[in-house]
Formats: sequence, C-alpha cells, structure tokens
Amino acid sequence: MVDVDQIEDFELLKKHARLMVLELDYFQKRVKEMAQELAQLKGGEQLEFLVVKQAEQLARLRHKVFGESSERRPSPVPPAAEAEKPKRGHGPTAQAKLPSREVHHRLKDDERACPVCKGTLEEMSGQTEDSDEIDVEPRRFTVIKHRRHKYRCRCNGAIKTAPGPLRLIVGGRYSLDFAIALEIDKRLNHLPLDRQRRQMEREGLVISTQSMWDQEDALADLMEPSYLKLLEYILGDDVIGVDETHWRLMQPGSTAKWWVWCLTTHDAAWYMLEPSRSAKTIRGVLGGFEGVVCCDAYPGYDALAKASNGQIRLAHCFAHARRKFYELRSTYPDACKAALDLIDPIFLIERELPSPHGLEGEAKAAALELRRVRRDGESRLLATKLKTWAEAQRALPRSTLAEALGYLLGHWKTLTAFLDDPLIPLDNNRTERALRGMVLGRKNHYGSRSVRGTQVAAIFYTLIETCILCGVDPQEYLRFTARAALRSPGTAVLPQEFAREHQLAGEGSGALAAYEVARNTYTPRRS
Repeated sequence: MVDVDQIEDFELLKKHARLMVLELDYFQKRVKEMAQELAQLKGGEQLEFLVVKQAEQLARLRHKVFGESSERRPSPVPPAAEAEKPKRGHGPTAQAKLPSREVHHRLKDDERACPVCKGTLEEMSGQTEDSDEIDVEPRRFTVIKHRRHKYRCRCNGAIKTAPGPLRLIVGGRYSLDFAIALEIDKRLNHLPLDRQRRQMEREGLVISTQSMWDQEDALADLMEPSYLKLLEYILGDDVIGVDETHWRLMQPGSTAKWWVWCLTTHDAAWYMLEPSRSAKTIRGVLGGFEGVVCCDAYPGYDALAKASNGQIRLAHCFAHARRKFYELRSTYPDACKAALDLIDPIFLIERELPSPHGLEGEAKAAALELRRVRRDGESRLLATKLKTWAEAQRALPRSTLAEALGYLLGHWKTLTAFLDDPLIPLDNNRTERALRGMVLGRKNHYGSRSVRGTQVAAIFYTLIETCILCGVDPQEYLRFTARAALRSPGTAVLPQEFAREHQLAGEGSGALAAYEVARNTYTPRRS
C-alpha cells in the first residue's frame, strides 16, 4: 500500500483519493446488503416492521411540524349556505356593552369666514355629520380614604361609628374588586402575577407578588363553599365527562408532576389537582356517583367502573377513535379515508340532533325520542358498516394502523354506548374544551408553587369556566358571591343560581335578597 505522506505529485494524490472514495462506496453498499441479508435470515417481517415504523414516525413528525392543528375535514355534503356567493366586506360590529359619549366639533371664529362673500358662517341647527370612533381609556388605580364618622349621645351613654366597606382582609389595603380583577386576569387572561405586577407598576401602583397572592388566597377562602357545592351539582347529573392532564408543582428543589382531573356537565366544569393519576384518586371523588362517565380509554376508568358494582357505566369518546385514523391518513391514506368516510357521517348526524339540556317536560321527551330514533335508524347502520370494515382489515402487528383498529374494536361496546341511550353524547369533546384554559395557564404560569396554590387554582378555574358555560360574567359572579360570603360566612352560590336569580331580580345588590330565598329552596337535579 502506497504511503500517502510520500506522494508529492498532486495529480497522483487526486488519483488515490478517487480510488479511496470508490472503495468507501463499495463497502457502504456491502454493509447495507449484509444488513438486509441478516434481517431476512432473522425474519422478513421484522425488517418490514422496522421500515413501517420509520415511515410512521416520519409521518407523525411531519404532521406535528407542518400539519393543521384542527381535525376538521371538508364536509361530504356542503350546507346550502356554502353554495351561495360569499358577501364581500363587512359592516361595523355593534358594541351594545360599551358606554358612549358625544364630542362636538365646531369651527373656530377665524375659520367661519365665507369663501364666496366673505360673510360669517352660521351654525345650522340640528345638522351634523356623525361617525363613531372606538377609543381606549387607561386603567387607573386610586387610593380611596375611608373616613368613618363617629356619633354619640349627649348623655355619653353610647358611641356609634358609621360602617365602612366590606373588607376582603381585615385591615387590608386592597379592595374586593381589586382581588377579583387580579384573579380574572390570571385565570381568564392567563397573566402570571409577576407580569401583572410589572404592568401595574407602569400604571403607577407598586405592589409585590406576595401581596397579590394574599388577595388570591383570601378570595379563594370565600369561594370554596361554592366550589364544593358545584361538585354536588355535577354528581347529581346522569351523564358526566371526565378527563385529566398534567400540572407542575414547583417547590424548591422539585418540579413534581401533578394531575388536573376535570369533571363536566353541559353547564358546569369542576377541577381537582392531585399528585396521582391512579384510579384510587378519581374513586375518591366519584365513589358515590351513579350514572354514565364519558372518558377516554385510560385503564384507571375501567378499574373505577369495575369497583363500582355496576353503579358507574363507561361511554368511551368516539372522537378519540376517529383521531387515531385522522393522524395516520398520510401513512395509510386508503385505509384511513375509508374509516373516516364511515365515521364522519355519524358526527354529522349528531350535529343535527337537538340537545335535551335546558328542556323540560314534553319538549325534553320529544328531543330524547328524536335522538333515539335517528341514532337507531341511521347511526347504528353506519356503526355496523364501520365494524364490518374494521374486522376485515389486515395490518402489520404493532403498527399504528393495527393500534387504531385494535382501539376501535377493543372498545366497541363502550364506544357505541350512545346508540342505546339518547342522553349519552357521541364524544367527550366538551371536557377536552374545558381543559384548554388550564393548559394555557400552565404554559404561562408553569404550574403552582405550593399545595395551597393548586387548591386555589382549582377553585377559580372551576368557577370561572362554569360561569362561561352558563353565560354569566365571571367578574360579576365573583363580586356577588364574595360579598354574600363576607356578609354570611359559608354562603355558597352556584353560577347557575346566579344566572337564574339575576333573570328574575336584575343585576346589582338587589339580587342578594332574591338569592337568599332561592338558596333555601334549591334542590339537586336528581334525588
């Protein structure tokens, strides 16, 4: 073999380099051929499995980076409204909730000269050109000095002091409305305390995050009875949704992984933060529940149902089964298209069915009957075709397509429970939507710094999300309930009660008396 260090001719060096490249290419090709031969000797199925797995992983990564976040597909039967030519442009959005004021613009004296006769322009009575402008006024913090005047009798037998405002913290400097605004910004607008602190400092208020936390903690004490009562309200329903996601407890030297458990009905959401995801944890909450639990295929729910002696029935979310095929449509386009073409019409039928929630008497019975008839006559036929198709498919063992088919057929009974009970929804999407707020908060806050912090987070996320589901202004509800609890410690007000009583008594402090009557006559929806 020639010593390369002894070669002085450049052309000869180039020749040897080309020979080495050819030799390297040859050895790489042989290594690949020997690897394939070795795989064939061990079993061709293993090599095929590895190739398929690599393709699936590449497809998942490509979808994660470049794919759409929505699972929506084009409707096979476009609505009639979509066939119409879309209107161009848009008009001004009505702003019914905004206050308004008039600003009059007049010409100055030196601008009122007539350009024709050099006379003076006179104002035309009632003639104006009007336009609207939406402006923003900066938030302003104010120090209010409360002076409580004292009174006495001439006999010096009695002295009385005028009552002051309700205080969230005895001797505290911050008002109840301040604490509520703080919490709305944190839980609804997802602004961490330190970010709010910097914003307030720019607006003139100097405050520490510890002082802000003290307001949170005190307000949570007032709202805790309502939080616990809302759990009773949800467990009084016949069908509830359950889901979970992770949360961080960031204590010094540790970032333990906690779990957010979420329970929902059509008009309520309830959260619990616990260090465990075990069936024992959720059993502590649902131990006395009797009815249907809509959930995913997490084994903890199966253990919960088995331990309930028939009191709890499971209905698995059909959207989870659909999602598995939707995510594989680039890897297995033909099989996934066939599956989605059978699943999507079932969802389209559900869109057309009336919801029984909020109805009473004959109207509710008619809605449930229509749901039963259409599901039994249309959805059941589509589900049967889907099962027949799935049983006829052949997929490589341990591939993602095999997992999707196994999930569908392995949970078929609980996935199709909605066909036999018109109260059961097709999916558990409402619970997944209810977790969005906490997921956004988790991204911004990174979690909680203490166990008490997890409890406070659960209380406020529960009440604020339930207010949104009920169509109630969370700020008005928190103000109303906190004032009621300050007057009468332990008072609990559900957002549903708040919405109902405000429809009867109107908004403002006058609704408090009406609430006192409703609180004594309230009964759960189911005995």
